[in-house]
Amino acid sequence: MVVIKSPQEIEKIRRAGRVVAKVLSQIKEYIKPGVSTLELDRLAEEWIVEEGCRPAFKGYLGYQKTLCTSINEEVVHGIPSAKRVLKEGDIIGVDCGAIWDGYYGDAAMSFPVGKVSEEAAKLLKVTQESLQAGIQQMTCEKRLFDIGAAIQGHVEPQGYSIVREYVGHGIGTKLHEEPQVPNYGQPNTGFRLRAGMVFAIEPMVNAGGPETELMPDGWTVVTKDRSLSAHFEHTITITDRGPEILTVL
Repeated sequence: MVVIKSPQEIEKIRRAGRVVAKVLSQIKEYIKPGVSTLELDRLAEEWIVEEGCRPAFKGYLGYQKTLCTSINEEVVHGIPSAKRVLKEGDIIGVDCGAIWDGYYGDAAMSFPVGKVSEEAAKLLKVTQESLQAGIQQMTCEKRLFDIGAAIQGHVEPQGYSIVREYVGHGIGTKLHEEPQVPNYGQPNTGFRLRAGMVFAIEPMVNAGGPETELMPDGWTVVTKDRSLSAHFEHTITITDRGPEILTVL
């Protein structure tokens, strides 16, 4: 069952989302060679708390950090560590969530570390574009799987693949609510979208094959072929006027 949010509830999600957007905007300045992912995590937690919010991921199913920091072949859920130091040419996906008055905001961006290869730069560009293609489908005239169909339709013709095991989701008083929102699918299928629905849309795109593998830490997901992966995410509400991104400043 998909919960339709009231304007008051959406305002709380928007408040949490703006904090997430601010963290991702600020963290970009610290993503450079020689910086550890643990330092990024420390900064993010400090900023979230300063804004009167709580980190959404910390304590979720036993997770102990504020960010997920996924480097190169890591798709999602990389754990910040003092031992993971960024190097020139890396790419890093930073996933962040915040809670404001019981409501969640969730977003992710993938960043280059210094100068990256043309392959890496193109992967980042295509993945970010695919998120925008999915968001454009979030209108009351569309159906649920139109979102994933648009993402898939942008990614696969350019030689990349869509991760199947991890998908977008509803969001509100829980980090993960119904429905699941795949980043692939058949257009004009699924239920009709309605104003007041709020989804976190998050394409995960691999330079190689779509298969993934879970690492022994129980969290970090990597590409099975160890190809590069990128991840972008926004929290969006559907309105009568079209989609509104809630994780922006």
